[in-house]
Amino acid sequence: MSSSRGVNEKEGSSLEGLLHAVASGDRAAFRRLYDATQAKLYGVVLRILRDRAAADDAVQEIYVRIWDKAADFDPGKAPALTWMATIARNRAIDLLRSARLSAGADVQEIEDLPAEASEPLEARQRSEELRRLLSCLAGLDEERRQMILLAYYRGATREALSRRFERPVPTVKTLLHRGLAQLRECLGHD
Repeated sequence: MSSSRGVNEKEGSSLEGLLHAVASGDRAAFRRLYDATQAKLYGVVLRILRDRAAADDAVQEIYVRIWDKAADFDPGKAPALTWMATIARNRAIDLLRSARLSAGADVQEIEDLPAEASEPLEARQRSEELRRLLSCLAGLDEERRQMILLAYYRGATREALSRRFERPVPTVKTLLHRGLAQLRECLGHD
């Protein structure tokens, strides 16, 4: 039905039909949709992420989203491939932003946040709290620190952390729980 080079106009109309079938839960249609569009969406994602392993993972996530959102597809607003490529592009950009955090910008980005304090005393207190938090974060091992920052600062899901750190979801939950407990202890909170 498709080639890896792209999707022609005739295939575009059949993609719409496949998306409608996917919206009804048709797994065979989903497989055909994947086969027809995977190379194109992979290319979109790879151009943004510039990492084959990350692009492979992202494409799998993207197809789960396409499965979940197929009922939202409206052929009057955009062609099927454009709709799917938009989902792919947006997810790849989200992943790229998250990756920048773990590339060393994590603590610096937090330090650069505005204090949002209206009073000088309040600003000093927040500054001291931030210094204590950063000191406590620095006391965590690198993996836990990155997990906590990605989960609570960037909003990464446990499933995304599981894939990123190549750990089962229950292990990620345990590491986050223990990391937060260490932070509470370091900060002197019960």
